[in-house]
Amino acid sequence: MNVALFGITAKIWKENNPDQKGNIRDYATLEQLVVLSNMESINALLIEQGLTQSERLIQLNKVAITQMKSLTESKAMKKLK
Repeated sequence: MNVALFGITAKIWKENNPDQKGNIRDYATLEQLVVLSNMESINALLIEQGLTQSERLIQLNKVAITQMKSLTESKAMKKLK
C-alpha cells in the first residue's frame, strides 16, 4: 500500500526520517488516509481475483493517482479542511 500511494516502503521512509516518531501513515494527509482505506478494500478484491503482487501494485497505483487527484481537486474536501 505504501509503495502504491507514497512511492516508498515504510522501511525506507523510516530510514530517511529517523527523527520522526511513528510511521509514514502517521504523517499522511486526510486525502492520503482516505485513499489508503479505499486501496485496502480494493487490494482484497484483487487478491480474490488472483492478481500477483506486482499486478496489484500497478492497479493500486492507478487507483491512488485517480483518487488523490479527485480528492485534492474536490471543493467539498477543501471545505472540510
